[in-house]
Amino acid sequence: MTNFANVYPAHINELQARARNVLNRENLEGLVIHSGKELKVFLDDNSYPFKVNPHFKHWLPLTNVTNSWLLINGHDKPVLIYYQPVDFWHKVETLTDDFWTPFFDIKVITNAAEVDALLPYDKANYAYIGEHIEVAKALGFEQINPDGALSYLHFHRAYKTPYEQALMRLSNERAVAGHLAAKAAFMAGESEFEIQRAYLQATSHTDSETPYGNIVALNENAAILHYTALERNKPEQHRSFLIDAGANYHGYASDITRTYAYEQNDFAALIARMDKLMLNAVDGLKPGKSYVELHCETYLDIGRVLAEFNLIHCSAEVAAEQGIVSTFFPHGLGHHLGLQVHDVGGFMADERGTHIDTPAQHPFLRTSRAVEAEQVYTIEPGLYFIDSLLADLKASEHSNAINWAQVEKFKPFGGIRIEDNIIVHQSHNENMTRDLNLG
Repeated sequence: MTNFANVYPAHINELQARARNVLNRENLEGLVIHSGKELKVFLDDNSYPFKVNPHFKHWLPLTNVTNSWLLINGHDKPVLIYYQPVDFWHKVETLTDDFWTPFFDIKVITNAAEVDALLPYDKANYAYIGEHIEVAKALGFEQINPDGALSYLHFHRAYKTPYEQALMRLSNERAVAGHLAAKAAFMAGESEFEIQRAYLQATSHTDSETPYGNIVALNENAAILHYTALERNKPEQHRSFLIDAGANYHGYASDITRTYAYEQNDFAALIARMDKLMLNAVDGLKPGKSYVELHCETYLDIGRVLAEFNLIHCSAEVAAEQGIVSTFFPHGLGHHLGLQVHDVGGFMADERGTHIDTPAQHPFLRTSRAVEAEQVYTIEPGLYFIDSLLADLKASEHSNAINWAQVEKFKPFGGIRIEDNIIVHQSHNENMTRDLNLG
């Protein structure tokens, strides 16, 4: 188990340095970061599950506290205004001493409105960072989520400190436990709903605590990229299983995908081949490499898989050049990972936020930035049999390039996606997922 007391001080020092730099550059006195507040369901007195502001949990591992604030100037000890109401309706998050508490000047409020007395009186040069614009305006903030400050913070968030890397290893550990339980439930012939229950129990998460809605798809449902329906009934036959599911640890996400065949057959062989392709893409993730270039190389490799499994009559090169591969692989290779599943900064050339366009042929890429050390990525190639895309291809001029009989053979299995979480170091890649023996 990581001793956070050993790595957290350097994390805070790094965030303080980033704060000083952005405040100096933007001529600001400070950042005021709002944890957020509960959002009510329309015409109801219930609230949606609370999701904390990622800028808030970047500083400290508080993910369930509403109406709390951070005041940061890059020099003084950050001030934490901690909301701890007297409430007999709901459980109150009790403030306790932990590895992070000595690094903050903590002021407790019992009423959310009390924050105004603890904020700077003159807010002209303080930037509000948060979701609730109406709250910021009511408190008198003039600079609300300024683009220059956010661009700087988002660009540098791509570099993960040792503290952050430690949390992401633990997040992967939780998710791997869930994946193993889900695989066992699939092999036992359970329904999607029951497989999801097994996953949540193994990760000690509720539905709202996972970093995104789990994708638990049997058979043809694996062809729906963001499938979250969770059929309650077992299918007549278990053929295939795709699970895309992560976990959280102190607010840091993991994002892992596996695909399984119920029997040893041609689809199982296709999974094994895609697994090899995925690990080859991981090997290509190196400092200085363009992520777009790595995506394009993997795109061509998927064309080779299509040829090897007799799904196309043309060469891989022709399939890639003519965009045929996109029918079977319609998304990007992966994305940045961290405080958010699709973490920020992926399209930035610099801390000013200069945008790096993606190629027109690959519009769904989630990052176009050059790979650098201490960044964390997912690598998640896929190969799917999606009815609507196949119909478009069949109606196109490229229809004769496809072995439609072979496509029909694989359609009942839905598709394949395999995804690992990678820390890029200067000398090597750390595959957090495979290090936990999730094959």
